[in-house]
Amino acid sequence: MLGTLALLGSPNSGKSTIFNRIVGERVSIVYDSPGVTRDRIYAKATWLTKEFTLIDTGGIEIKNAPFQEEIRAQAEIALEQADAVLFVVDGRKGLSADEKFVAKLLYKSQKPVILAVNKTDSLAEISNLDDFYALGLGEPIAVSGVHGIGIGDLLDKIIAVLPEKEEEDFGDAIPFALIGQPNVGKSSLANKLLGGVRTIVSPLAGTTRDSIDSKFERNGQKYVVIDTAGLVKRGKIYESVDKYAALRALSAISRADVAVLLIDATKGLVEQDKHVVGYAVNEGKAVVVAVNKWDAKKHPPEEEREFRQTIATGMKFLDYAPIVFISALTGRNIDLLLSYVRKAEESFKRRVPTSVLNQILLDAQAYNPTPDFNHGRLKIYFGNQVSIKPPTFVLFCNNPDFAHFSYTRYLENRLRESFDFSGSPIRIIYRQRK
Repeated sequence: MLGTLALLGSPNSGKSTIFNRIVGERVSIVYDSPGVTRDRIYAKATWLTKEFTLIDTGGIEIKNAPFQEEIRAQAEIALEQADAVLFVVDGRKGLSADEKFVAKLLYKSQKPVILAVNKTDSLAEISNLDDFYALGLGEPIAVSGVHGIGIGDLLDKIIAVLPEKEEEDFGDAIPFALIGQPNVGKSSLANKLLGGVRTIVSPLAGTTRDSIDSKFERNGQKYVVIDTAGLVKRGKIYESVDKYAALRALSAISRADVAVLLIDATKGLVEQDKHVVGYAVNEGKAVVVAVNKWDAKKHPPEEEREFRQTIATGMKFLDYAPIVFISALTGRNIDLLLSYVRKAEESFKRRVPTSVLNQILLDAQAYNPTPDFNHGRLKIYFGNQVSIKPPTFVLFCNNPDFAHFSYTRYLENRLRESFDFSGSPIRIIYRQRK
């Protein structure tokens, strides 16, 4: 596993097209108009067996602010999050003053920079390549995101400059990340868990600039809490600061076993909550949902039931995650939250004996036979758990194409009925028996 690469460049330089070309699928929105990418999007990419994280940093929108401020903010965000930067420039337009300005920021950062001259689809455009040596960022690489020209050479360069990421050893401590939109109470909760003011707590959204790891012990169990508070809001940048928080949460989530999603009880479930926790789901992490600020007003029992139903309806993909109502201010249900984190970690590392697994599969097929799908009927011969974190099961069958998603869901539910996988996702992979 390698580090993180951020794509940086001016609007309409083709960042999203190159992002999709490297990832191999249309993850970012691509349209021939500046400013189409409205969100920071990330994905895993693989080249020559090396996996790395790619972040499309396009799409900052600014009103009533100098253009140079936009360029500076874009560059600083990329530099703060990434191990290396892919600077994409438009080979058709040639070298601009704004690109020279960005190059100075990148040079001062001392982080590895790869210069990709995009839209070099003809000899005339390739002839403009020499102009970009003036940026002082090394040899420019001619590429075409649309046609795939030069992408292989670009990927060779990427895996050469990205650092290897060593898996952190937290020992017997449980690493969990606090995620959520800014000002939801992540730093307040971290301080309550640690028993003192360790991070700056302010009513202003995005006060904490850096993720902080802190070890503590509670009721005989060791933990590492990773605070992923949002980036400070800058000037008149009209992109929501919660998107910066989502971007920051990426590295923390990848290092944690459990992600604790904090939801603001005073605001209810918002779309950004789903967006942030989506990173944890994509990473296959265990999840606990904590509704914070439950002390802000009196809540009758039926209101808690209604809030649970709102979460269940709004985030159906998280039906395995336990929900706890807490107050970081008063300490209400903090011990209960940690017990859920501990159980989620246990579920995340749970192993099912092969003999028991195959009995569950046999009984499941006998009770509910597989349906006809794709001109065939799935027959599962045997299964085996191949890994943990999350628990992953390979089921050997006659044809994986016959597996309907609803039957996979049914098998997952049978496994959950037999074993406590509370808080942890389950992965089921079908393989054809040879």
